[in-house]
Amino acid sequence: MSVRIKDNNRIPDVIRTLRAMDDKQIKVGLFGGGDIVMIGAVHEFGVEIPVTDKMRAWFAANGYPLKKETTVIKIPERSWLRSGYDENIDKIARKIEQLLPDVIEGNVNPKLFMDAIGMEFAGLIQKKLRDLKDPPNSSMTVERKGSDNPLIDTGRLVGAIRHELE
Repeated sequence: MSVRIKDNNRIPDVIRTLRAMDDKQIKVGLFGGGDIVMIGAVHEFGVEIPVTDKMRAWFAANGYPLKKETTVIKIPERSWLRSGYDENIDKIARKIEQLLPDVIEGNVNPKLFMDAIGMEFAGLIQKKLRDLKDPPNSSMTVERKGSDNPLIDTGRLVGAIRHELE
């Protein structure tokens, strides 16, 4: 009687797959620069803006005269990125644990895997931004934009949240 042994050594394939993800990062947020990144940062961290004579005149001309003692306009911190990360990182980690075996087995392309994780995380951050209600907008802001959602006006900020692979 003879015995034949067939070896399906997939270790080189697994190593190739893992190397394809080595030193890669999934980043989620606002990218590039410009005013949308500045707007996102203002809301994420808050800011105090010194009142100038020009600002005072603008507020008065638009029906919102400032008191003489008002020297700063305060936009409060409304963390959407850091809190969105903190609230969702465990969910993303579970998703990675769920999908990673398929990547290692060669059933899912590593780049597609990373893109899928990035897209899901970006969606969760967008949801956090849309759902954030506290601290509320000032009555003037609600009146001007016609909505009480603090971080949604035109939808430009939420629409700019995306992911990148590096």
